[in-house]
Amino acid sequence: MLQLEKIRKTYRMGEVDVPILHGIDLTVLRGDYIAIMGASGSGKSTLMNILGCLEQPSEGRYYFDARDVTTLSDNERTDLRNFQIGFIFQQFNLLPRLTALDNVMLPMVYAGYPRHERLERARQMLADVGLAERMANLPSQLSGGQQQRVAIARALVNQPELLLADEPTGALDSRTGREVMDLITGLHAQGLTIVLVTHDAQVARRTRRIVRIQDGRITADGPPAG
Repeated sequence: MLQLEKIRKTYRMGEVDVPILHGIDLTVLRGDYIAIMGASGSGKSTLMNILGCLEQPSEGRYYFDARDVTTLSDNERTDLRNFQIGFIFQQFNLLPRLTALDNVMLPMVYAGYPRHERLERARQMLADVGLAERMANLPSQLSGGQQQRVAIARALVNQPELLLADEPTGALDSRTGREVMDLITGLHAQGLTIVLVTHDAQVARRTRRIVRIQDGRITADGPPAG
């Protein structure tokens, strides 16, 4: 599904070039469930941004379903993000003045779906994550776990092929984090391809494959121990 070949990323900081990724080779198969682990500054978030088409590599090739992402226009990459990739973030990134329902509908607004379809699909997604009774609530009226469930519903509403999750339990207590991971693991069981970034070894052990990155290089790639 995804193929990264010799990916390098360098940022320009004033007069200095700062290399972050050093020739990353990575294959993600359809149906994979992967955790990317590494210390702060290891390059894992940069790698996630490239996978999500939020950033372009400085060198190398990135193929998404055999399409060379590095050759796509800005509009084509935007369409790829809107229709084929779902994002979950540590801080939820919900708009505070919109209800749960409106937050979930937002990606469909950008994708150009008619309002009746937006309403129907958003209501169904919120029901699927256990928030049928909270659709009219603002984010401030929801717990952290409920806000993350809204974020998951929003990530899935355009029926993406790939779900990217950046520290999805990082802002949650341990019990709520387990509940969110139960939900994410259930999505994988339904066939969704999932790549998540995490510092939490317990979260990583829920996945099928752990990719470890250090100083911008992959140092290990395999199933969780035990």
